[in-house]
Amino acid sequence: MNYIIGIDLGGTFIKAGAVSKDGEILFETSLPSQAEVNPQAVVRQIGKAVGIIEEKFQSDKLLGVGIGSPGMVDLDGGTVKNPPNLANWIVFRLGDEVVKLINEPVKVENDANAAAVGELKFGAGKGMKNFIMITLGTGVGGGIIADGKVFRGAEGGAGEIGHTTIDYNGPLCGCGNHGCIEAYVGQKHLSRHVAEQLKSHPESLINKLIKGDMEKLEPKIISDAANQGDPFALQIWKEAGFHVGIGLVSAMNVLDITTFIIGGGVAKAGKPLFDSIQETIVAHAFSTVKPRVRVLCAKLENSAGVLGAAALFAE
Repeated sequence: MNYIIGIDLGGTFIKAGAVSKDGEILFETSLPSQAEVNPQAVVRQIGKAVGIIEEKFQSDKLLGVGIGSPGMVDLDGGTVKNPPNLANWIVFRLGDEVVKLINEPVKVENDANAAAVGELKFGAGKGMKNFIMITLGTGVGGGIIADGKVFRGAEGGAGEIGHTTIDYNGPLCGCGNHGCIEAYVGQKHLSRHVAEQLKSHPESLINKLIKGDMEKLEPKIISDAANQGDPFALQIWKEAGFHVGIGLVSAMNVLDITTFIIGGGVAKAGKPLFDSIQETIVAHAFSTVKPRVRVLCAKLENSAGVLGAAALFAE
């Protein structure tokens, strides 16, 4: 049997999986990433994860190791620049260093781009040629699939949909600019906004669910309240969908891509969020484009990191 190893590189953990060519996860493991140490420590942990999987599949053929990494990934497929949450790491040839250690083919891609490739090969984008993937989580990532391939731009930095400015007088984003999509719907920003607004909505079910503990305030709580019909929670998702939709309209007008696949933890808000995104895009789209607009839910969910990385070797 042929298999691929997919590596989801995070600031805290490395998730690794053996994946079949058709996208079935055969085995998974997880190790601390040791990203707080230095890049070489991360490489060693990747090597350990690969070794664990190779030991389990000794009689099978490994086609390659795909790595989804935070940060900009150069077009050489291996150099990671300025990844957030990875210490002492400015520019590092991750692909080359991992190859030296494991002596197997390695491909490296930005994690959001890898998620887009995963949806293209195994998920909601299967059979499509063009779509924009956006991941709503701690941050807001994006990946552009154009003519069946990742569109990376001149040096690999394309697809940062989350840092599209939708209001230049808007709140400060972690990137240093004001009014980015991420500054409205990134998980921390969203939770902080809801906490501020809750003071004016003592009747909201959210207050009951968190029992006065603002540390418990996260997107799942807001979704639970919305699913029970809480007007304030429903309004929060309507606003979030509006902010995402406005940014995606701009991307659509530039790229002439009208299909959007939405994933990430915040996307689990479901119908209230998705309806608002769809309505916003359609309301602001050119009349000739409106009938083509589609907003779809990503299918890979919690496996997006591993499957997306593995998809880099899935032909």
